[in-house]
Parts: sequence; C-alpha cells; structure tokens
Amino acid sequence: MLGVLALLASLVFLLILAAPYIRKAVSKGICTSTVQLPGKVAIVTGANTGIGKETAKDLAQRGARVYIACRDLQKGELAASEIRAKTGNQQVLVRKLDLADTKSIRAFAEAFLAEEKQLHILINNAGVMMCPYSKTADGFEMHMGVNHLGHFLLTHLLLERLKESAPSRVVNVSSLAFHLGRIHFYNLHGEKYYNPGLAYCHSKLANVLFTQELARRLKGTGVTTYSVHPGTVNSELCRHSTFMKLMWKLFAVFIKTPQEGAQTSLYCALTEGLEPLSGKHFSECSPAWISSRGHNMTTARRLWDVSCDLLGIQQD
Repeated sequence: MLGVLALLASLVFLLILAAPYIRKAVSKGICTSTVQLPGKVAIVTGANTGIGKETAKDLAQRGARVYIACRDLQKGELAASEIRAKTGNQQVLVRKLDLADTKSIRAFAEAFLAEEKQLHILINNAGVMMCPYSKTADGFEMHMGVNHLGHFLLTHLLLERLKESAPSRVVNVSSLAFHLGRIHFYNLHGEKYYNPGLAYCHSKLANVLFTQELARRLKGTGVTTYSVHPGTVNSELCRHSTFMKLMWKLFAVFIKTPQEGAQTSLYCALTEGLEPLSGKHFSECSPAWISSRGHNMTTARRLWDVSCDLLGIQQD
C-alpha cells in the first residue's frame, strides 16, 4: 500500500512539474490582432465575471465603448470599475440583462437602442451549466432558455442596429460539449426526461446551429457570425455542480484562465479578413471540426422556426 501511495505521489509531483508545459500546449490559441476600436460599440453578455469580463476588458483596452450586460448589477459595477481603472477607458457601462426573462431582454434591447445609434460587436457569452431542473420566467428549460433562446431573442432585437453599423459581428460562445448534444424537439424543455449535463450539451449544440442559420440569413448584409469553444476554463460556470467544482480544483493547473479562455471570442470579434468564414465554429483561434449533427441545416432551420414560435417572433 505504501508503495502504491508513493507511486501516486510521484505521479502527482511530475504532473505538477509538467503543468506549465501542458497548459502552454493546451492554451495555444492567442488573438494577435492589433485592431483598435475607437468609436466602436460592443455588448458582452455575462461580462461581470470570467471569460466575459476578460473579453470586455480587452475590447475596452482597444478603445471600444463596452456594455456589460448582466443580471447582477452589483457584480457588473465592480467589474466595470476594475476595467476602467486598468484600461483608462471610462466608456465601460453596465446594464441589467436577465437572459432567463424575455421581459428583461426586451427592456435591455429597447433601452440600448434608444441610447446607442451603432452596434459593431455583440458577444453572446453568458450561460448556465448543469443546473438542477428549473424553468425560466417564460417556462423554458433553464439551459435552453438562457444559453440559446435568450441570446436568440437578444440578437433578433439588435439585428437591425448591427446591420446599420456593418461591418459588424456576432460571436456565440458555445462549447466542445455540443458534440454530445441533440435537439429533441419533442422534449425541448426537459419535461419528459432531464439530465443536467446533457441539457447543457443540447443548448451548446443549439448555439452552433443558430450561428450557422444566422450566417445563412445574413449573407450580403455585412454582419457576420461565429460560434466558439473557449476551452476548459476556470470560471463560475460550474457553480451548480459539486462534482465539476471538485474536478476543476483537482486539475486546476491544466485549466485555462479566463483571459486564455477569452482569446477565441476576441479572435472572432476582431480578426480582419474573417468574413468568408461566417457561420463557422472556432477553437484555439482557428476553424474547428464539427460533427454531422453540428451542421445539419435541416435541424438548424427547424430550430430557428421553433425558437421564433416560442419567443413570439414574427418571421418575414
């Protein structure tokens, strides 16, 4: 027994020593764009913490007017104050947005459109993961409601302003977990059966399909869109899962920092010449392979139609 423990201790020690090199290999994607953003306007959802906060900070550093759209205004103001202090950019604003409530989403969009005449970058970053079964204010399963339908509605409400401001971009933060997802139209809200891990995967697949169908519909408008896998990141996303929090702590040395996790979102928001790749999925600042269900356009179009019906959106 002592020999086994000694071997395990040695392995752990070696892993700790190797951690910086492993993390460097895993976190190879870096946004190297030198684009500056004076006069540009950006919205980042869920930017009060984690990847979203780092994304907002980078955009502010480049001179953009950045809106932190989040549910917790107190945390949002703390993040904004920190970003203003670090970047010297005072144009970092906080606005209330609860993606689990369509009334809040509509109120946010209405106020933003009254305040701003332009919108160049929309980063749909906020999300929930592995929640116990619950529903949004409108009766949607929480993962599908927040991660997909909430951002679907927000994008719809801001789309004309994005078109008017073209060239502009929409970045949807998905996850590698989408490969395990399915769009079960007969059980979209988990009422027949529910698994919190799979519910997250389903919503992330919805992000990828939404991005592709949005890109198809936006051809020729000057608005382009991309879905991204940020990597495995040390963030608050796993707050609902004790098991995931334990895994994050055990393997913390191998997990990306929020700044590292923000790189692919920034790459897709800023990199020049990316327009021909609208609708594609990115990981580590490069186009990434997606499985067949990830580019099933029949499912993507049906999901679009169902989403519009659920949200009361009139289609042309």
